[in-house]
Amino acid sequence: MTNKALLVVSFGTSYKETREKNIEHIEKILARKFPDRKFFHAYTSGMILKKLRERDHIIIPNVKEAMEDIVKEGFTDLLVQPTHIMNGVENDLMKADVLSFREHFSSLSFGSPLLTDTSDLFYVIDALTKELPALSEQEALVFMGHGSAHYANMLYGALDYAFKQTGHPHVYVGTVEAYPDLDAVLSLMEGKGYRHIYLTPLMLVAGDHASNDLAGEEPDSWKSIFQSRGYETTCILKGLGEYESICELYVRHALQAQPV
Repeated sequence: MTNKALLVVSFGTSYKETREKNIEHIEKILARKFPDRKFFHAYTSGMILKKLRERDHIIIPNVKEAMEDIVKEGFTDLLVQPTHIMNGVENDLMKADVLSFREHFSSLSFGSPLLTDTSDLFYVIDALTKELPALSEQEALVFMGHGSAHYANMLYGALDYAFKQTGHPHVYVGTVEAYPDLDAVLSLMEGKGYRHIYLTPLMLVAGDHASNDLAGEEPDSWKSIFQSRGYETTCILKGLGEYESICELYVRHALQAQPV
């Protein structure tokens, strides 16, 4: 029996279809990449775990519960790979939970979230622009990230800048809950002559935010706001976990994980 384990940690989603297409997709790829490690998974969102348990009778552990199982089964070598987008609040809390079990492991390594260093920005830009529609002068593509009060939120502005620096002037990055917000994106797009806007999530899953905040029929959704300003809109409800090349970057981060 191996003494090695792999723990894949995600924020989670309560949407069955996008869970299968994104989170479970990445989990299967990582599990296959590390056949010498027993696979475990965990979600960090207590709200999602509660909803899955009460509505769907699906039991997924949180990080501490997963760690207790890993310790109980006697594993002493652990690789942890988050599917988080950035080194924000969720990732910090996940690491703290895992490290509270440090004494039980002879080897403990963390892989990085998706966007951790500058090279990740350029990799993700290249990966996504190959898959998303080519844009005419009258078209723009707007990504919706989640956004955070954490200082790591600055990566969204850096990503927007990097899109433009790499020859994608009609691509914009905004967030639901932080800066750059939708108002900032709209102000940058003003006077550019755009007629058609593609909207797509910059999130692991196309879940609640994508279905409601991005593509919902309510007047405060991004789609409705763009339409109210006279833009034709097309929503591409595809989570990052559906892109094979994005999954490959998570695998690369897991392979590059350093022991703590």
